[in-house]
Amino acid sequence: MSTLTDPPAASFKLSMLVYDTRYRAITFQIIALVAFLLFFGWLALNTAQNLADLGKEPSFGFLFEPAGYDINQRLIEYNSQSSHLRAAFVGILNTLLVAFMGCVAATVVGVLIGVLRLSNNWLVARLMTIYVELFRNVPVLMWIVLSMAILIESLPAPRDFRGEDPAATMSFFDSVAVTNRGVYIPEPLFSRGLGDFPIGGAFNISLDLIAILIVLGGSLFVRNRIAQRAEAQQNATGIRPRTWHIQLGVILLPLIVLLAVLGFHLGYPVLKGFNFGGGTYLRNSLIALWLALSLYTAAFIAEIVRAGILAISKGQTEAAAALGLRPRRIMSLVILPQALRVIIPPLISQYLNLTKNSSLAIAVGYMDITGTLMGITLNQTGRELETVLLGMLIYLAISLLISAVMNWYNSRVKLVER
Repeated sequence: MSTLTDPPAASFKLSMLVYDTRYRAITFQIIALVAFLLFFGWLALNTAQNLADLGKEPSFGFLFEPAGYDINQRLIEYNSQSSHLRAAFVGILNTLLVAFMGCVAATVVGVLIGVLRLSNNWLVARLMTIYVELFRNVPVLMWIVLSMAILIESLPAPRDFRGEDPAATMSFFDSVAVTNRGVYIPEPLFSRGLGDFPIGGAFNISLDLIAILIVLGGSLFVRNRIAQRAEAQQNATGIRPRTWHIQLGVILLPLIVLLAVLGFHLGYPVLKGFNFGGGTYLRNSLIALWLALSLYTAAFIAEIVRAGILAISKGQTEAAAALGLRPRRIMSLVILPQALRVIIPPLISQYLNLTKNSSLAIAVGYMDITGTLMGITLNQTGRELETVLLGMLIYLAISLLISAVMNWYNSRVKLVER
């Protein structure tokens, strides 16, 4: 009688890293990674040595020096004696402002254009096709410059608002002034405000704004609980209670009470001398950049929405119509919710493109992060390496934040298959 045993395992040899297929792929990947790191290490050391020879050792101390220049559009207090760091922060806020406004407007216009392009009306569908082809085939920089030129040439100057028989008048009960220098709208003010909260002695956050956000957050939480309770009752009884007026009251009443306690009122723009004073000033460069980026990106979003709707089976529409739903309800309740899983991933890319395209703002004089940190600050300090690296990191952080928020939203709305 004989017994079988496993053959003894072969001892490991260095030659197996190359000739053994179990280790060869890992060996080559490690070699490639080491070569990659050595190359960038040599590049960084060589750059640092060259900068040291020029007497420009990498340093970020310039951020705390006085900037010495003004910024025409700002959301926080700033003057020419503020530091370069604060100027960069103002530029970041301006970038976020135009990116947020652009994403919202491009989404609304893009969804509308995308739905109308599928219209059975021949004229409407062709007009939407012309819009898409016109905007997406012309560089966005040209649309920005054209928008700025139209605003400057077509809108009245502030002097046209002067006199007993002015050539131009203010809109919305004399509260909004639209001029070729920009738009002046009423400014929210608080006579019994809570003041500001300093952060590090460099920035202040309005306590009034924090209080409003807290109240709104609490109201939305209660509103969601009411909606969940109504949905649970609908699932149990088949009858959904009418709660829209309760939800509306939960959101509005606490906010109105808070605004009354804070002494909320509006400060209206008034023509003083050669220009308007008071109110909130939206420069024409901001409006031109916003309009151009929104309309340009909306053309791409329209195609994404159209593709998402066409991806839904026609049987879904026919089944909904057989249940008696009208076309508008079919689109809002059946088609669009299913199309979102196709629409949202490419929509993220369009939001990122819009944010990065906002760096063209310098063409119309809008002071975003490119115009402040990577523009005037770079020219004044000569710190091109530091400012460009900081600018790249800021755009990277903004893009990753947008991607994270949209991916979170995509995970919330995607269909859960059984």
